[in-house]
Amino acid sequence: MIKFRAELHVHTVLSACAGTDMLPKPIVEAALFNEINLIAITDHNASYNAAPVMKVGSREGLLVLPGMELETEEEVHSICLFDTLDQLNELQKIVDARLPFYPNNEDFYGPQWVVDEKGNKLRPEKRQLLFPVQISIQKACKIVKDLGGLFIPAHINREANGLLSHLGTVPPDLDVQILEINRRTTKEACIKRFPELARYCIIQSGDVHYLDGFLGANLFTARNTTLKAITEAMLSSL
Repeated sequence: MIKFRAELHVHTVLSACAGTDMLPKPIVEAALFNEINLIAITDHNASYNAAPVMKVGSREGLLVLPGMELETEEEVHSICLFDTLDQLNELQKIVDARLPFYPNNEDFYGPQWVVDEKGNKLRPEKRQLLFPVQISIQKACKIVKDLGGLFIPAHINREANGLLSHLGTVPPDLDVQILEINRRTTKEACIKRFPELARYCIIQSGDVHYLDGFLGANLFTARNTTLKAITEAMLSSL
């Protein structure tokens, strides 16, 4: 059995809203400094920096899951987590085909950098990633699950891009068991306002955009390091 302290919502410099120091090595070092041993890389509608962080994490003893923060046509953000880069790459192909092309205005949004494991800038992502993908949240959930991944509506309590503010509740036809809240609320407060949430597993994230943003609020024990085992551990522990 493996005891985890997890932060499952971490951005890199590929997300225009992230700090310029959100590079592979600093991210790994910051997680370990905060005694976190499991993170997920979840850039906006993009996956290209997951591999370099995974490489550094593997060397330093930090488990890094490949993932993405997907924005669906409802303008709701959800975390998509996987075991392998191949699974994530399949999701990226689907996202690429359904994300409208708008050139990134760096002066307004900030740069979006694809980097290597040493933090060297390989290329800017010229397409603005902070737009909705033309796919429903129900369809996105099915796609992720069919690929073997885990789909978690993100920061559901937040006004901007949160499921509760945009849809009012968790749709009955949305096949999810885990929901994410951000650091500005508590599970108890969310359930008090939305009693129907009591039947879900609720995790909390730092939605890490800067190196000082690691929360590591999720503690659980899993039988191994697979996404299936991690999911089962969250469902039974949180």
